[in-house]
Amino acid sequence: MPELIRRRWRSLALLVLIIAALPYGCSRLAYKERELLYSIQPGIASWYGGLPAGVQQMNIPLEGSQFLHAWWWPAARKDAPTLLYLHGTRWNLTAQVRRITELRDMGFSVLAIDYRGFGDSPGDLPSENSVYQDAQVAWQRLVQLQPMAQKRFIYGHSLGGAIAVDLAQRIAKNDEPAAAGLIIESTFTDLGDAAAAVIHTSLPVRWIMSEKYDSIDKIGAIGMPVLIVHGTDDRYVPSRFSQALYDAANSPKQLLLVPGGTHLNSMTLGSADYARALHQLFGLNATQGAG
Repeated sequence: MPELIRRRWRSLALLVLIIAALPYGCSRLAYKERELLYSIQPGIASWYGGLPAGVQQMNIPLEGSQFLHAWWWPAARKDAPTLLYLHGTRWNLTAQVRRITELRDMGFSVLAIDYRGFGDSPGDLPSENSVYQDAQVAWQRLVQLQPMAQKRFIYGHSLGGAIAVDLAQRIAKNDEPAAAGLIIESTFTDLGDAAAAVIHTSLPVRWIMSEKYDSIDKIGAIGMPVLIVHGTDDRYVPSRFSQALYDAANSPKQLLLVPGGTHLNSMTLGSADYARALHQLFGLNATQGAG
C-alpha cells in the first residue's frame, strides 16, 4: 500500500507540474516529466541474490562509446526459442531475476537488457525515443544469437510492454528482422491513460504529456501472434487496459487474465495457464527446455 500511495502522489505531482508549468520552458518540463516517469533507482536491488549460474554478461555496442549492458542466459536445449526481455521503469536487471528465471524455466533462452541510464548501461536520462532505439539494437543482437525467425520472441513487462509493442510494429514494417511472437504483461494502452487511471482524473492527460507510449495505436499493425497477460488485482495498471489492447489487436491473439494477480506476480501465480497459453498460441511446449 505505501508503494501504491507513493506512485499515486508521484503521478499527481507530474500532472500538476505539466498543467501548471505549461507557460514556462517546454524542454525543462519534458525533462522533469521523464525524471518522474522513469524514476531510476541506482545500484543493486535490495532483493538481488546474485547472478544465476549460466548467465553471461555482455555489452551491446551503440554509436560512439555507449553500450547496453545485457544478460544472456541460454537454455539447456540448443534448439530452444529465444526471447528479448524488456523491463519497465525504476528497476534495473538486478530486480528482474525472478521473472527472467521463470521465462527460462518455461524453455526460453533469454537476452535481457538495461536501457541507457539504467543499471550498468551508461547514458543520460532515458526518453521514449532512446528506449525504442535501445530495443532495436538489442533485437539485432538477439537475431545474431538466434538466426531462426520462427524461434525469436519479444517480451515486455509494464512500460517494457509498450516498448515491445513499438518494436513489434517496426518489425511488421520490415524495418527489423522477423519475430515469431509478442508477449506483453501488465502493460497499458497509452501513458496518458495509465496516468489518468492512477490519479482518477477525467482530464485529457495524454494530450499534454510529451512521452506517449501509444500502444493502442500500434498493436493492430504488429503482424504477429500476441499473448497479452494481466493480473486482475493490478493496483497500478488496471487489467482493462490489456482487454482494450486485445480488442485492438488482430488474430492470432490471446488474452490471459490471472485471477488475483498483481502488477508483479502474474507469471508466478498463473504459471500453469501461462504455459498453456504459450502452447496454444505459439506451439511452444513450456514444460520442456528448463535447465
